[in-house]
Amino acid sequence: MSRFILPVSVFGTVFGGAVLLKNHVTGGPCPSKANIKGKTVVITGANTGIGKETARELAKRGGRVIMGCRDMGKCEEAAKEIRGKTLNPHVYACHLDLASMKSIREFAEQVKQKEQRVDILINNAGVMRCPAWKTEDGFDMQFGVNHLGHFLLTNLLLEKLRDSAPSRVINMASLAHVVGQIDFDDLNWEKRKFNTKQAYCQSKLANVMFTRELARRLEGTGVTVNAVHPGVVATELGRHTGLHQSQFSTSVLSPFFSLLVKGPELGAQPSVYLAVAEELEGTTGRYYDVMTEKEPAPQALDEEANQRLWEASARLVGLQEEGSEQAAEAAVPPGGQSETPRTNPAQTEGPSPEQRPENTAVDVVAL
Repeated sequence: MSRFILPVSVFGTVFGGAVLLKNHVTGGPCPSKANIKGKTVVITGANTGIGKETARELAKRGGRVIMGCRDMGKCEEAAKEIRGKTLNPHVYACHLDLASMKSIREFAEQVKQKEQRVDILINNAGVMRCPAWKTEDGFDMQFGVNHLGHFLLTNLLLEKLRDSAPSRVINMASLAHVVGQIDFDDLNWEKRKFNTKQAYCQSKLANVMFTRELARRLEGTGVTVNAVHPGVVATELGRHTGLHQSQFSTSVLSPFFSLLVKGPELGAQPSVYLAVAEELEGTTGRYYDVMTEKEPAPQALDEEANQRLWEASARLVGLQEEGSEQAAEAAVPPGGQSETPRTNPAQTEGPSPEQRPENTAVDVVAL
């Protein structure tokens, strides 16, 4: 009997330590009990994972929730489920494909026409480490969806956000931004050999840089902008990482991995916190690791680079720079095509809308 005591003790210690570590990294539930009745929330990628749980929590708090999703079948199903569980009838499914500038403009126009206000915009959707796919407009899929899509959407809704002030924009970032680098000469990976991990990290760094530059531009308007890394969350986002594709990782790593990650419900709490916490009123341009403010990577603190990224992004998506006498160039990705989809058979196109998995947010692993 005594020979089992040591192994059992070691196992108990390891297991207990893992549980404590998991409780620490999850950050727990949102500490704010604030109600948001009368406020309108727009959430991208809201039919599954963190986005769905964020929508559910904000609907539970009385918000009018607009769910922007590519897969309308799943979105309608999720909206119906949330309405049933929260008894909030004001939860709506709307079509939004962040890999299409046309779709983004149509979604934004629909929101502007139908909604009296937009109090909270949560840029939650994203793709992670996918193959060398291109968006409908020829952008690298990760840079196009994670950064350019949300850059355009946010700018198109700025007037509503200003009119609804005090209002908030929350950008889903990642710890991966710390190793990201912005290659201004090749934002869409047309000159370099494609590296999916570096492409993801570049897109996440762009999220933080966009957050800081937008916050600077909106200073004094009552619209605040913050970025958040939600922690280590098990969602569909990591489908392309290959983490559990080997026998070893499935049988040996998965049990330990499950002890250290949190589910989508807890993963949504940082976004909810930034959206509703009364103590964050007026806080802007910050980066949060779960629910704790942290300083972002040094490359995100470069104001000149942040402005340069803004200007490059505005040109790519066809936005007119405020105060300029001429419109910015139409959405022309490298290669000279217009906003219409590319048809060059030599390029690596993304999967069709039916084949491409629904955009979901947040890291399955903190890269």
